[in-house]
Amino acid sequence: MNDATAAILHGPKDVRIERRPLPQPAAAEVLVEIGAVGLCGSDLHYYAHGENGPNVLRSPTALGHEAAGTVVAGDVPLPAGTRVAIEPAIPCGRCRACRAGRYNQCPHGRCFGSPPTDGALTGHLTVPAEFAHPLPDDFPLTSGALIEPLAVALHAVRRGNVTAGDRVLITGAGPIGLLVLQAARAVGAGETVVTDVNPGRLAHARRLGADRALDTSREPLPQDPVFDIALDCSGIESALTAAAHAVRPGGTVVAVGNPPQPRTTLPLAWMQRQELTLVTAFRYAGEFPAAVSLAATGRIDLESLVTARFPLDRTADALETALSDPAQLKVVIEP
Repeated sequence: MNDATAAILHGPKDVRIERRPLPQPAAAEVLVEIGAVGLCGSDLHYYAHGENGPNVLRSPTALGHEAAGTVVAGDVPLPAGTRVAIEPAIPCGRCRACRAGRYNQCPHGRCFGSPPTDGALTGHLTVPAEFAHPLPDDFPLTSGALIEPLAVALHAVRRGNVTAGDRVLITGAGPIGLLVLQAARAVGAGETVVTDVNPGRLAHARRLGADRALDTSREPLPQDPVFDIALDCSGIESALTAAAHAVRPGGTVVAVGNPPQPRTTLPLAWMQRQELTLVTAFRYAGEFPAAVSLAATGRIDLESLVTARFPLDRTADALETALSDPAQLKVVIEP
């Protein structure tokens, strides 16, 4: 086989199913046949608007950075048939950030699915072997695709230094918020409270073990600042402000969700008086192995977040569903 089917985004809401040459792995790379691709908010921005923050679609590109598949070729110690979760952000490995272990801050890296780098909706990817993380043989590839957002959640929890017994507030019950909930519980957090305005997502938070799940359109947060740590997974200014007011003096606020606007107003006077620590979290740096371990041992539930599945030739339908249906959590494409 010299080529493969791919779903290529040519412009806003212009997805075309095409044949692309099959890539060949270079030294220290593996060729992965993609089995599942999760759709993320960034994919939806590219699909709807042709851009995501500062990144602009300037040439036809395959989306998809949440991915898992099966190794089919490569001259490395990952034999053909190995199931892997793909870590999509590939750093240079040489800059100051990379040498310090903070490779998520590499200014020279590339990320699968971020234009102009093709993502997993090509159906096959060549991946540096160290960024292809082995999965158990019986691990569902749909869950494997969600290792990437789980790594995001673990990184956020680590950045916030969530520890046993902490009272934790999570604003936003989308996929990242629900994974942050589970990650916080996995490290022993005490009370966990999740807020959103989507009843279905709040119900899912309860099923995943949240002590309370509040619809803030009907039940505002208590006025007393009682939480040790708040993690905002929505990126919405009002939620971040509410999180800051809910944290006890000396507590921590973690900004996890991507803001829809380049500037956000914060209640800085309040935060200063309370001596709050504001921490930001971006992607991950070394969390993939822990994410695989937590999911493989059943401590994190990934599969229940998958609410719709589509074949590759219905990629446009999958993107429209994720974009327009508020009942969806994670839409997955199975090439």
